[in-house]
Amino acid sequence: MPVSAVVADDLADLTRLFAGYLRFYEVPRDEADIAAFLGQRLQRGDSQLLIARDEQGVAQGFVQLYPFQSSLALEPAWLLSDLYVDETARRGGVGEALMNAARAHAEASGACGLQLETAKTNLAGQRLYERLGYVRDEQFYTYWLALSR
Repeated sequence: MPVSAVVADDLADLTRLFAGYLRFYEVPRDEADIAAFLGQRLQRGDSQLLIARDEQGVAQGFVQLYPFQSSLALEPAWLLSDLYVDETARRGGVGEALMNAARAHAEASGACGLQLETAKTNLAGQRLYERLGYVRDEQFYTYWLALSR
C-alpha cells in the first residue's frame, strides 16, 4: 500500500476522505470549508498529511500529524490528530500502512513519540493502535474548553 506525503494535486481526493472522516465522527461539514482548511494546512506547512493509494492510484485513506513539544519529555513529538480509511478499503491494511508511515515520519524527525486520541466507541481503531504498540493512557484525562468566537 503506497503512502506518500500529500501535495496540492491530492487536495480533491483528500477533501473527499476528510469529509468521510468528519461524517464518521458525526461532524459533517461543507466540502468547500474542508478544502479550505486542508489547503491552509498545505500552504502553511503546519501539519504533515500522508495519503494512501491503491495500485490503481485510488485514494484509500489519510493521516494528519501536528508537531508539538512534549514538556514532560523535553523533546519534540507528534500528535496523530486524524486517521481515516475509506469504508470500501477497510480491513485491507490501509490503516496499518498509514500508522506505520506516521511512525516512520516521527522517527525520521527525531520525535520522542506519537500521541493520539480516539472515540471510546472506535473499537476497531483501538485494536489497531494497541496491536501496533500504542498504550492507552490511564493516568491523564483529556479535557476540552470550547471558546465562543
